[in-house]
Amino acid sequence: MHSRTLLSILALALWSSAAFGQIPNPGMEIDSANTALVITDPQNDFLSPEGVTWGVVGKNVTANKTVENIEKLFKMAKARGIPVFVSPHYYYPADHGWRFEGALEALMHKIGMFDRKDALNLEGFEGSGADWLERYKPYIEDGRTIVSSPHKVYGPETNDLVLQLRKRGIDRVILGGMSANLCTESHMRELVEQGFEVSVVTDATAAAQVEEGDGYEAAVTNFRFIASTVWTTAELLEKLGGMATD
Repeated sequence: MHSRTLLSILALALWSSAAFGQIPNPGMEIDSANTALVITDPQNDFLSPEGVTWGVVGKNVTANKTVENIEKLFKMAKARGIPVFVSPHYYYPADHGWRFEGALEALMHKIGMFDRKDALNLEGFEGSGADWLERYKPYIEDGRTIVSSPHKVYGPETNDLVLQLRKRGIDRVILGGMSANLCTESHMRELVEQGFEVSVVTDATAAAQVEEGDGYEAAVTNFRFIASTVWTTAELLEKLGGMATD
């Protein structure tokens, strides 16, 4: 290769590397009048040691203190009057009749993840994998939290979350929940596409770490590229004035 061509390629690579390392951080202001906390899938199958996915997500959930950090977000939002929305994941018997599925959809259906008897039947729901983690129930079942209809694959395109946010004048979202590279990332992408400002709390989520790859690391990269900003739980609480959450 001609030396001048090689130098040009090297220069372009160095420039690209430098530019890539200077990704802007637009930030996001928080105002309870138009900002909401959105939590995806705060359910036993993801966050309880008895949940069907604990074998692949448990290590990351524990390392991030995801369970504790989601609770801190609930406490923070309730204390500051920030509306709280939950986007759950439920599968009913009819959903098991789908004629094709992606890889993780097939796995979720196979292991009975988020299964419920029926949309109108709560038989066997209490304490099941589809139920809320017990420690979150005081926040979710307080009569003020908005629980959307269930999303069916990963994103909110198939539920009424966006409608519920719009009807309450929300255009900024603080996002956490499970699972980082699946439902949480898909919610971030769709909310951004729908014109919301979105920040993601990176240790209020977690993901599977398997032979095929680290879902959490993949998600955090995309959070940084796509969201307006990313925070840890501690950074968010500091931004809001160091509110105690214990």
